[in-house]
Amino acid sequence: MRKAFIKALGEIVAKDKNVMLLTGDLGFSVFEEFAANFPDQYLNCGVAEQNMVGVAAGLALSGKKIFVYSIIPFATMRPFEQIRNDVCMHNLNVKIIGVGGGYSYGHLGTTHHPIEDIAIMKVLPNMKVFVPADPTETEFVVQAVAKDSGPAYIRLGKSKEENLHNAPFDMKIGKANVLREGDTLTIIGAGPILRNAIQAADILDKSNISCRVVSLITVKPLDKEQVIKSAKIGPVVTIEEHSVIGGIGDSVAAVLAEENLNNGFKKMGVEDRFMTIVGDQDYLRAENKLSPEQLAASISDFYKKRLQ
Repeated sequence: MRKAFIKALGEIVAKDKNVMLLTGDLGFSVFEEFAANFPDQYLNCGVAEQNMVGVAAGLALSGKKIFVYSIIPFATMRPFEQIRNDVCMHNLNVKIIGVGGGYSYGHLGTTHHPIEDIAIMKVLPNMKVFVPADPTETEFVVQAVAKDSGPAYIRLGKSKEENLHNAPFDMKIGKANVLREGDTLTIIGAGPILRNAIQAADILDKSNISCRVVSLITVKPLDKEQVIKSAKIGPVVTIEEHSVIGGIGDSVAAVLAEENLNNGFKKMGVEDRFMTIVGDQDYLRAENKLSPEQLAASISDFYKKRLQ
């Protein structure tokens, strides 16, 4: 997904000299070619993320269109005050790119496990929040936000994420994308964890539980129409590699409550805890009951209880 991001951004900066990329001393093995090709549109601000966001705000006030890149905790949590006061309060054209969603950097421990970022970013006024599921969605999101004014946050995985799309699709801000059709229930998720959701849906097919899988590419603004449509088809399950507190599950639940839709709802994600162990992403997903097999078992139990 990092390579998909820089590929899309490279196409944008080649056409628009006002677009710039700022990084907090990250992106090695990813940004070298970009920096060589566009030296006047690339700035390494060093390990000083609060200052980097301040610089981004100043450049945006002078007419530049800024992309800021770092590992998620250092792109969102460390400079949160600057994002709130400098960027969002003034509705500036600054896009925050956070890499390493969920347990992408699992082996680096709790400090590098961002499970709160969607919650804290979506609460900010003027901030749009995007969580693409694969490299294809990543390219579309980058192209879309480059044409859109105001602040945005894009949550990426790390690398080697599989493409979940077999064909191009029409990406629109505020619209979700159906990855898989089904008529029993709908799984709504965001990010690379949707690979596990699709695999879980394949497992559930064998039990005659037909699952739609929806990629909530734009978390804010939320595609309320797709949530309502999903609830009218059947039960809704949300899946995210993020805390179940304040994440996409809560956003979906709010729509269901407001619309008085009650065909059944379950949210799945990271429970209210820090991980005290380290391991690769799949290992830590399994520790949080997010492997395909665990997801399938939990959804099956949930659905069967609805039938009792």
